[in-house]
Amino acid sequence: MRLISLMAGLAFAGSASAATITLQPTTITEWKAVYGSIEARNTVAARARIGGTIVELDVTEGDTVKSGQKIAVVRDEKLAFQIAALDAQINALRSQLSTAQVDLARAETLVARGAVTVQQSDALRTQVVVTQNQISATQAQRSVVLQQQSEGEVDAPTDGKVLTVPITRGAVILAGETVSTVGGGGLFLRLAIPERHAAFLKQGATIRISANGRQLSGQLVKIYPQIDNGRVIADVEADQLDTPFVEARVLVEVPVSQRAALLVPEDAVFTHSGLDFVKVNDGATEVERTVIPGEHIVRPDGRFVEILTGLAVGDEVVVP
Repeated sequence: MRLISLMAGLAFAGSASAATITLQPTTITEWKAVYGSIEARNTVAARARIGGTIVELDVTEGDTVKSGQKIAVVRDEKLAFQIAALDAQINALRSQLSTAQVDLARAETLVARGAVTVQQSDALRTQVVVTQNQISATQAQRSVVLQQQSEGEVDAPTDGKVLTVPITRGAVILAGETVSTVGGGGLFLRLAIPERHAAFLKQGATIRISANGRQLSGQLVKIYPQIDNGRVIADVEADQLDTPFVEARVLVEVPVSQRAALLVPEDAVFTHSGLDFVKVNDGATEVERTVIPGEHIVRPDGRFVEILTGLAVGDEVVVP
């Protein structure tokens, strides 16, 4: 949220040596300090499509992967035995087909001589067709098993960084189990803000972020409607969130309310004898008022200090 200035009534007057400012209330934003968690935009599990034993594992936590890159291989020994059995069936059927074709050729010759009936010849022809279809069906079944065997290769589901690898080489897993988790698509901040501030949260508000020793700004892009354990969940988009760690916590300041305050320029406040003073015009003379300063605020028009006590609306503050 932007600081909304109500200091349109600032009046400058004075002599050649000093100017004065007539104090007017200024609306400032209250900020709530919370911790945000850096999250990967897309967190996708790479899962095994078949059950078996992990015979290859090519990644570990922290590795960078590309979509479709092989990260592991699962092998089911039973599939190799099934393929061998189907190959034997196909060979046996081919032998039966060869015999049936020889019998059919002989029967067609004998039909011409009248030694074999047409019905017998048709039966042998049918036997040839049935055997050919059995071979085709068995070959299709073999292709299915081969496809299952090829699905033992586990590929990265997206570009990103490997976050977790909960298995080891030689482990036995079932179909659908997670081999690794990959985070990609960039980073964002997830906040959990006390629900008493929910009414003041606005989508699109500017957020202050302290990350990696730098002061960044972000934008509140999504506020979730469901309260989770007394907190409002919100997402913040921010540039330059590059970090080697996902779910790292960073300090975030969120605008939660507004209030009126009296602001004076920083150089109008001076200290001596352990007390803070501000010079004000009291009629024709300048007097020093003891004040209690508060928050230091940086605005586009300069640096200001909030005065908690010691000044009032309408006072003419002398600015050096």
